[in-house]
Amino acid sequence: MELCKIKRPFGENVVYFLKWTLISFLLGGVCGTVGGFFSNCVAWVTAFRQGHDWTLYLMPAAGVLIVWLYHVCREDKNKGTDTVLEAIAGQGSVTAATGPLIFIATVLTHFVGGSSGREGAALQLGGSMGSVAGRLLRLDEKDKRIAVMCGMSAVFAALFGTPAAAAIFPLEVASVGLLYHGALIPCMFSAYLGAGIARLMGAEGEHFTVMDMPGYSLAGAARVVILAILCALVSIGFCELLHGSHKLYGRYLKNPYIRILAASAVFIGLTLVSGTRDYNGGSMQLIERAMEGQVRGQDFLLKALFTAVALGAGFKGGEIVPTLCVGATFGCAAGHVLGLSPSLCAACGMAALFAGVTNCPVSTLLIAIEMFGGEGLPFYALAVAVAFAMSGRYSLYGSQRTVVERLKIGQSMLYIKNEK
Repeated sequence: MELCKIKRPFGENVVYFLKWTLISFLLGGVCGTVGGFFSNCVAWVTAFRQGHDWTLYLMPAAGVLIVWLYHVCREDKNKGTDTVLEAIAGQGSVTAATGPLIFIATVLTHFVGGSSGREGAALQLGGSMGSVAGRLLRLDEKDKRIAVMCGMSAVFAALFGTPAAAAIFPLEVASVGLLYHGALIPCMFSAYLGAGIARLMGAEGEHFTVMDMPGYSLAGAARVVILAILCALVSIGFCELLHGSHKLYGRYLKNPYIRILAASAVFIGLTLVSGTRDYNGGSMQLIERAMEGQVRGQDFLLKALFTAVALGAGFKGGEIVPTLCVGATFGCAAGHVLGLSPSLCAACGMAALFAGVTNCPVSTLLIAIEMFGGEGLPFYALAVAVAFAMSGRYSLYGSQRTVVERLKIGQSMLYIKNEK
């Protein structure tokens, strides 16, 4: 079979470039500004919560308010990030209400200490603004999907400070085994502009220093492979725990108000029993300690449990920051057992868990490089590749499609036959 040769006049390329440069700069500027403001809001409420322990007891009130807001705006059945993925696949659209709702709900969740992240809010916030922009600019269905991805990239980059990864993630996350290359330039421009604007607004990205970086060796590589296999198992367990908690709540507590009140009581009880606030909010302090090689063996299990209790009931934010925390704490603990730098293993654990739960190996590798630097690239690459292959079809996102089976390499080459 012959590979088709795709030719397009240079003039059409220029028009495409100019068109999407203008649109991506518009989206990058607006979404980057909103993303920077959102990041600062989350940082402010987190700092306030850490200085005032009593905010935890406002969790029932915050939960009821979140449920009420979604009900009033008729977004009770909003599937969050899955809605955005369906919009990219052309199977739905992101409502204008999604952005403001996820902004407010995530800030409320972090204010009271619910275990959640920010990336779910970033993807939904950016996707919503991209969708609205697509309708206002009267773009066709294909271009509307690109606009949604541009918005996702801009806000993701604004929050995490990883623009290269933020540009690739929307292209990769909707369909496992397929990259939407047509949106590369728009998403890249939007991501870098969004990240730059957020930095000007004082929003700091996520960057960590790996201590005790060993030189590359076969023995070290073998230990990282073992760690990645273990991380794949943890990622499967984490996905099952999150999905299972959602189903469990829905089965036994069908009323959303009762559900979130019950979850608040359980969450407060778990916090008091644990004797620490380490598992509340995004738990960035746990990640920092893991990078320093100082964690407790149970930290990754408890962080996963707290996240399932909060997000399964309807608190908002996202699963990725908790995923990074679970990966960092598990990796650090495993590093002590494997005899490899706990700090390096924490970084590899974060990358491996991210790849395992999102099925986005390219984005994951870029995130690892942007967050930790390129010195440990051989170890990160091994961890990402092995965890991605071993985690199977498990995913945080129910709407994620599998286009190419990751282990059926012989079937992964797609040919397009020339038609005469």
